[in-house]
Amino acid sequence: MPEGDTIYHLAHRLDQALTGQVLTAAELRVPAHATADLTGRRVLGTVPRGKHLLTRFEGGVTLHTHLRMDGRWELFRPGERWRGGPAFQIRALLGTERATAVGYRLPVVQLLRTAEEHRAVGHLGPDLLGPGWDAAEARRRLLAAPQRPIGAALLDQRNLAGIGNVYAVELSFLAGVTPWTPVAELPDLDRLLERARQLLEANRFRPGHITTGDTRPGCGHWVYGRTRRDCIRCGTSIRTGRHDQGRVAHWCPRCQRGPAPTS
Repeated sequence: MPEGDTIYHLAHRLDQALTGQVLTAAELRVPAHATADLTGRRVLGTVPRGKHLLTRFEGGVTLHTHLRMDGRWELFRPGERWRGGPAFQIRALLGTERATAVGYRLPVVQLLRTAEEHRAVGHLGPDLLGPGWDAAEARRRLLAAPQRPIGAALLDQRNLAGIGNVYAVELSFLAGVTPWTPVAELPDLDRLLERARQLLEANRFRPGHITTGDTRPGCGHWVYGRTRRDCIRCGTSIRTGRHDQGRVAHWCPRCQRGPAPTS
């Protein structure tokens, strides 16, 4: 599933391509909205909310989409061949004279009133890349379940919005604890939240979720994706295990203290 910085970048691209333009073509190829007609409406903008996308149109209407694991939005110029996948995988199409946005394999396509966007995203915690980021509220939500493993707590979008498995694993490394360490045992939760925001901000316009500061291929992560490779910091072999909902976690047994997976 894309991390929040990827969704932020995608929202920026959709916003740049469509905002201010009138829809000359619009299709929502999902049963709930198959007969909805958005043509003729002006696009007011696309904004990210954690890992969710909200595209707003005049008349007080919003298109809510979420990529989850397989979805994607692709942008094409007029006359350009669409190459994001076969036509039967298209779930949404927004076309203007300047560009066409095509949503492939989108698992969430929801049309709702703009005034009711809270129905789709109201459950989310503070958005790490949002203008209203509230570190104190994110801290309060995390500490509401003090014995929950930090990896799972960071992935819970109700605590804070925008972190996926890459950042959950990398932030655990940077905090010096394993992903199975209870939230209450973190040495400095405020510092972890500050680092989370810094990392997402640094990566919101570049690929790869770089956490080491090194953009060379294979050098961008401290532990994520480095199974059986040596730790960049100490040289110990990186280990893997399962954590929240079966996701793969990576950690260094020397640099990170705390519980290891039970199996």
